[in-house]
Amino acid sequence: MASSEVDQKFLGKLAKAVEQDNPLLAAMLFKILGLSINLSQELVQARKLRRRDPAKSPQHLKLYFHIIWLSREGLVMLEQYVLPVVGKYVELKVLAYKLRASFYHIFVLFYNQPPVSTMGLSSPDIAGSSEADTTPPRPAPGAPSKGKGVARDEDYDMDAQSTRSSLQPTHPMEGGPVQPPPGFGPEPPAAFLLPTADYLPLANRYFKDAITLAQDLLWGSHTLRLSVKTEYAAFLYECVHDVEGSRKLAKDTIAEVYEAAEGIDNDMFSDACELVTILGKMMKRGLSASTSSRAKGASRSGRSAAQTQTQQQIHQQQQARKRAASSARPGTIVPPPIPPTTSAPMQPIHPDDMVEFI
Repeated sequence: MASSEVDQKFLGKLAKAVEQDNPLLAAMLFKILGLSINLSQELVQARKLRRRDPAKSPQHLKLYFHIIWLSREGLVMLEQYVLPVVGKYVELKVLAYKLRASFYHIFVLFYNQPPVSTMGLSSPDIAGSSEADTTPPRPAPGAPSKGKGVARDEDYDMDAQSTRSSLQPTHPMEGGPVQPPPGFGPEPPAAFLLPTADYLPLANRYFKDAITLAQDLLWGSHTLRLSVKTEYAAFLYECVHDVEGSRKLAKDTIAEVYEAAEGIDNDMFSDACELVTILGKMMKRGLSASTSSRAKGASRSGRSAAQTQTQQQIHQQQQARKRAASSARPGTIVPPPIPPTTSAPMQPIHPDDMVEFI
């Protein structure tokens, strides 16, 4: 996402590189870097709470509100101050397009309507139905009273109301629920921060634009290109729910890394190794339990076959030693086999050369 360590490294490095030419751009990049560091900590905390209902805890709501607010502010700074001036920078242009897609990725995860992930805020209908009704139950019509309640005027009209409710309404608007006017209905909890919309198509389009730009401008093992494709693979799995597409993208990206012939420094090499490890794990996500169990069974059977073969060889060697010991005469000791020599054979001495030894 916008909080990945690779993106933060490039934000700091590129902000320092453009500080002399464009101080305003460098200042905005440094601000987005600080926002990304704060956002990364809260995203980790939100993923730990993904199985809990955020509507039940004010602390959870505050966390989700702050994540949406940080993403919105980062997107505003990016679109107003960074994207219009990145035309002549190669890596910064790819990074800006990737960050825009990342911010929309957060909107889809936490605030999309309709929801596509379990990490998002609950809808107002669910939140309203989960609230307990504090109104005490009214006695059924005709139920005998024990004389402990306070007499009310509405109790005397209960029979009349029940009789009228059984009849057909005399007016078209009578008897139905009263709906609020358009624009004044129930809204999601974070509607004051961000308009309610389906951000999934827009996020998908921005990811495709960033990938196209990264493929045209960067080589296969560049960590910024790997970062774009790694997050898009996660987006396909978590939001689009395209399991096969996510695994295929991860597999193709790893193949591009191994086919790249360009040289990279040590820092970029370590980041590339880490991203390739993440992509390798993404290749295995979504596999059925039967496939994984068959793979485990095949590996276990292979290990058991190798162990059986080794045990058979050891047993055959023991049997051969026993036969050799039984074939020898009683009281004789079987000498151990003479190991083969690797030295050159001894040359015979000529009679003329023996004079030297006399």
